[in-house]
Amino acid sequence: MPDSARAATQADVLSALHVLEYPYKRSVGPVIGRFLTGLMEGRIEGIKSASGKVMVPPAEYDPATGAPLSEFVEVADAGVVTTWAWVAEPREHNPVQEPFAWALIRLDGADTALLHAVRAPGGGMRTGMRVKARWRPERTGLITDIECFEPEDA
Repeated sequence: MPDSARAATQADVLSALHVLEYPYKRSVGPVIGRFLTGLMEGRIEGIKSASGKVMVPPAEYDPATGAPLSEFVEVADAGVVTTWAWVAEPREHNPVQEPFAWALIRLDGADTALLHAVRAPGGGMRTGMRVKARWRPERTGLITDIECFEPEDA
């Protein structure tokens, strides 16, 4: 393409800044509200399904039967990594500003896994490793009250 045609094509391009955001608040209801309150208080609660399995985070309805759930169960703030993906170059809004992993963590006492960040210095991630929550000193009732998880032996 000749330079004059390329310049004309570039001049004809329309562009506009677009910001993707969700500027609203969501009510959380009694189940997720209790879960978030627990996080603010430094504890993690799941909910027992009709089959007796403990789900973390808790769900309002049983995934198999659709029945409402209400039996809360406190679980540990430590558990096992079931799978993970490494983030070598964190982005601005990632919870950890150094290489880390997004991981599914089955907390002790739970039958499902929670997705959260794992800070593993030196890239020492592996499936099956034990991790423990690193709590923020000041908590507000959000999932980010758990700053990240770290290897239990660190």
